Amino acid sequence: MGLLAAFRTAKQREGDAAEERALRYLEQQGMQLVERNFRCKGGEIDLIVQSGPTLVFVEVRKRADTRYGGAAASITPRKQGRILLAAQVFLQRYRQPPPCRVDVVAVDGDSLRWLPNAIEA
Repeated sequence: MGLLAAFRTAKQREGDAAEERALRYLEQQGMQLVERNFRCKGGEIDLIVQSGPTLVFVEVRKRADTRYGGAAASITPRKQGRILLAAQVFLQRYRQPPPCRVDVVAVDGDSLRWLPNAIEA
């Protein structure tokens, strides 16, 4: 365990594990990691991956079970706005932005669901 990992809460470590599991799953689907945990003023993106010519911004949500709607249902309109804002900031590094979309990977207990194009601008 790295020095910074020692200071993470149990919940944060569970979230890190869910992100790692989601990344492995997306890589099995042929995607390649571009960046992890992109942060900017006003938002953040868990994973940014390349799928062919498309840049995919991925929100990973973890819940212990599906009570109260589960992981996917926990992405509020405010959270969606923060993800879209961060995606716009990230895209500013491109002279000609590539096609892109926002996916969600919902981890409910042992179940993983990939929801392509789950959040639209």
